[in-house]
Amino acid sequence: MFGSLIRRKPARSAVDDESAFESTTFSLSTAVPRPGERLDDRVLPMLRLAKMVTPRGEQLLRVRNVSAGGLMAETVAVTDVGEAVAIEMSAQKIPASVVWIRDGMVGLKFDNNVDLGELLAGRKPRHGFRARPPRLEVGCKASLKIGKLYYTVDVHDISLGGIKVEPVDEYCLGKQVVVVVESLRPVRGEVRWYSERRAGILFDTPLTFEELAEWVGKRLELASLKASLRKN
Repeated sequence: MFGSLIRRKPARSAVDDESAFESTTFSLSTAVPRPGERLDDRVLPMLRLAKMVTPRGEQLLRVRNVSAGGLMAETVAVTDVGEAVAIEMSAQKIPASVVWIRDGMVGLKFDNNVDLGELLAGRKPRHGFRARPPRLEVGCKASLKIGKLYYTVDVHDISLGGIKVEPVDEYCLGKQVVVVVESLRPVRGEVRWYSERRAGILFDTPLTFEELAEWVGKRLELASLKASLRKN
């Protein structure tokens, strides 16, 4: 897609993929997991992250349990029981539907039972790189402060660990920046790659699941409200 891609240091993952899979529970059952005991808060940051693609947009999930037939995950975004979605996890895109919603948790049933062996195999590092946190495609503006200069840029996608934006100039490569996205706190980072006026910025300190999921959820709620007002 890009021309000659210019890269700096290897990108680090905001989540340790190995420890994440040790914390997320896998079961050979074909039943959709149900809420059980509350997890220790120290375990929550190590749970596997996934992306849920809905008709309203993309959402971030923190996966508690996975079975061959479905999964249970945390989300703060709006969704409806019966809604058709797709789950992106371990380089796989799995069609599913929402079967229950309760207290910030969602139960998803896969359209077809999955091979957990293949799903688990997707966690292994390939070519020396670990799996990256899910990237959510969003259409919004951001402000970049690079030295004394300010850029207004379009955001292509965002994850816990970084963001992709355009347009920027090549001289920004390797520069320290401050990113301000609509209604999200300012985040410091470094421009790690550049190609054809697009740039990838790695955050110095990753966002938390809660703040990114809540930010995405509010955007989806606002989009749903605007859509309903247009219908009326």
